[in-house]
Amino acid sequence: MSVIIILLGVSLLVAMGFLGAFIWSVKNGQFEDDFSPARRILFDNKTDNVNE
Repeated sequence: MSVIIILLGVSLLVAMGFLGAFIWSVKNGQFEDDFSPARRILFDNKTDNVNE
């Protein structure tokens, strides 16, 4: 029974660590990329076309 309490405490510490890392990354601007490379393919940029 004491193993369950130890595992519960360790899992809560790990969860709090991930939550802290997430909050830190949001505050430092890790998620402020509004125009990511994944969306750039949706827009036609005439200056990049070499075959024209």
